[in-house]
Amino acid sequence: MKKNIIIAALALLVMGSCKTLRTEYERPEVNTKGLVRDPSSLTDTLVSSNQATFGQLPWRSVFTDPQLQALIQQALANNADLLNAALSVKMVEEQVRMARLAFLPGISFTPQGTISSWDYGKATKSYQLPITASWNADLFGTLLNQKRSAQATLLATKDYQVAVQTNVVCGVANLYYTLLMLDRQMEILDDMSQLTQDTWDKMKIMKDNRIGYRSTAVQSAEANHLSVQAQKAELKRQIREMENSMSVLIGQPAQTIKRGKLEAQSLPQNFSAGVGIQLLNNRADVHAAEMKLAQCFYDINTARSRFYPSITISGTGAFTNQNGLVNPGKMLWSAVGSLVQPIFQKGQLTGGLRVAEMQYEQAYNSWQATVLKAGSEVSNALVLYNSSAEKSDIEAQQIEVLKKNVEDTKALMASSGSTYLEVIQAQSSLLSTQLSKVADDFYKMQAVVNLYQALGGGGGE
Repeated sequence: MKKNIIIAALALLVMGSCKTLRTEYERPEVNTKGLVRDPSSLTDTLVSSNQATFGQLPWRSVFTDPQLQALIQQALANNADLLNAALSVKMVEEQVRMARLAFLPGISFTPQGTISSWDYGKATKSYQLPITASWNADLFGTLLNQKRSAQATLLATKDYQVAVQTNVVCGVANLYYTLLMLDRQMEILDDMSQLTQDTWDKMKIMKDNRIGYRSTAVQSAEANHLSVQAQKAELKRQIREMENSMSVLIGQPAQTIKRGKLEAQSLPQNFSAGVGIQLLNNRADVHAAEMKLAQCFYDINTARSRFYPSITISGTGAFTNQNGLVNPGKMLWSAVGSLVQPIFQKGQLTGGLRVAEMQYEQAYNSWQATVLKAGSEVSNALVLYNSSAEKSDIEAQQIEVLKKNVEDTKALMASSGSTYLEVIQAQSSLLSTQLSKVADDFYKMQAVVNLYQALGGGGGE
């Protein structure tokens, strides 16, 4: 009776262990409260939205400039990082395939033949043509957890591929808009160069024909004109470097990049951030961090399963003549079952489990940090967009005032009511504000790209 009770108790223990060791990963709690700050408030946070987010739009719906779309398509076809990411996915797919095949029995064919003679007597010929199959009865989920761990790794690798594609798409867009900004600034400098040249010419005429105008006025006007020329030279360098960077990103030798105009660009203006759990699902790097956590979860199960016995069943079928005793040979069948129960493994099993548990804790901490980083990036993009749009509107008004100020000071100078310094100062202020507005317009566009990237966009067309 006692023996039956003990056997039943052991059976229940084994069944309970099997169920525990085969448990599937479930997402643990993660802090998403107040993940994204409201850009118009210093304290409030955005509320989670169930609507489709801006980051879920295909990149062609966000970046509608045909020339930019062509550059993005070229980058997706030729970028080295993206090509390597695709190869990484294929390599992990092979690892998953091997993990699945581990459930099947191993089969081997090992033919043997022997010729032997005792004291120069008649030779005896023996042969065996065996086929052996060996199967691991995965009662405690070792192979299952290894397969699930490999699948989680595959998902994380695919997430990495998506993240690289997002970086490529948004990187091309940012470089493209940078080039458009520099082109527009060059146009402004060309106009200002002509304006400062006209001022310089007028001051030379006034110096030659009007009493009271000294050479210092002409020198200041000339210096102002040369300052604009120097800025143009600097812009030419920046444009060339941006074109070189774009060429590398899209996988071609450095060359001129065909592009449109800054003022012709059209980007979305209304955004649904979709903070909270939607951000966790859409951001490739956040999901990859969670898949790393899932991988560590299954590694813990694998480490625990090593404390339990492993059962192997082997079978052999051989055509043999039994060392020459049976001619012709006949079939011989055999089957063997073996059980290995670890008892003392010099602390390796216990140490392996502890390491797996600590790796899980590390993966959880990294996941939480990735979530917080994602929220911070969304917040930064939103505040950059709002502040740049506000500054651009103010600078547009300022430019109109400064244009009138330049005209008025030039008129006053012609009637001796103003000095050359006021004209030069008015021109410099106008130039500075015009360049600043173009930069803020670019920052607003860059904020849209950054927000799209921060919300996990760019993974599909």
